Amino acid sequence: MKQTSIKSIIYWISTILVCVIFLYSAQMYIFNTQMVEGFFTSFNYPAYLVMPLAILKILGVIMVLWRKSKWLTEWAYAGFFFDVVLATVAHYIAQHGLFGMSFFTIFLVLISYFLGKEVRDKKLVV
Repeated sequence: MKQTSIKSIIYWISTILVCVIFLYSAQMYIFNTQMVEGFFTSFNYPAYLVMPLAILKILGVIMVLWRKSKWLTEWAYAGFFFDVVLATVAHYIAQHGLFGMSFFTIFLVLISYFLGKEVRDKKLVV
C-alpha cells in the first residue's frame, strides 16, 4: 500500500508542476505577446501561433485536471509533450543551451502521463 501512495504523490506533484509551468507559459503568451512573438520569430516559428498556443495550453491544463474524457486527456498530454520537445529543440538551435526549463518539463510531462495512467487504472489514492 505504501508504494502505491508514493506513486500517487509523485503523480500529483508532477502533474501540478506541469500545470503550473503551462499556465505560466500561457499567461506570458497572453500578457507579453509582443515579446513572445519576437522569440517565435527569432526561432523561425510563425508569430501568429502565439495566441492559439496560449489558449491550447490553458485548455490542456483543464483537460489534464478534469479527466472526464480519456481521449481529450491523451491529446492534452501529447500536445504538452510536443510543445516542450519543440521548445527544447528551438532553444538548443538558438544556442540558449539544452538544459532549460523546457528540457526538464519533458520529464515532468512523461512522469505525470505514465504515473497518471497507473494511478487512474488502479484507482490509487493518497
